[in-house]
Amino acid sequence: MTIEAWYMDDDTTNDQRLPHKQSPNKPVTFEQLEKLGVLHWSNIKGIEDPLLNEIRTTRNYNYSDIITVSPDKLPNYAIKIKSFYEEHLHLDEEIRFCVSGSGYFDVRDDHDQWIRISLTEGDLIILPEGIYHRFTCDSNDFIVAMRLFVGEPVWTPYNRDEINEENHQSRIKYKQAFISQ
Repeated sequence: MTIEAWYMDDDTTNDQRLPHKQSPNKPVTFEQLEKLGVLHWSNIKGIEDPLLNEIRTTRNYNYSDIITVSPDKLPNYAIKIKSFYEEHLHLDEEIRFCVSGSGYFDVRDDHDQWIRISLTEGDLIILPEGIYHRFTCDSNDFIVAMRLFVGEPVWTPYNRDEINEENHQSRIKYKQAFISQ
């Protein structure tokens, strides 16, 4: 499949797993995502695909694991999916390859509006260090994802409501690279 992205509606009362497209839909182009530092690939044919291996080598991703996010596979699913949906950032890139299933990554644009990015089997996304984002499954409640890292994985999210972005180094780095363009 091909990654699709759009601006989200402001409805916070409906299920987070719904598409939340504006009416009319306001699509986001790949160029817009790239200006925010979001990189993406589609049509990767599994974890042994030469393209995935090339990306891993070029970007020095030397650690990976596989996570299945679904009610019957992830312990404490309801708690975990709620924590994944908290707006946060990381001190390094977040790299996910969708092995099977589907889900959404939401990122903030340069005007602090939510953009929803739909991933399906064969899609890979890289979110830059310091970008505000969140994740949720879609209504299928199932995704198998390869998580990739440079070095040992660091799982620490820094929730937006708990940091001071004026002195948070990863946020400053992100804003200098992508927001102040």
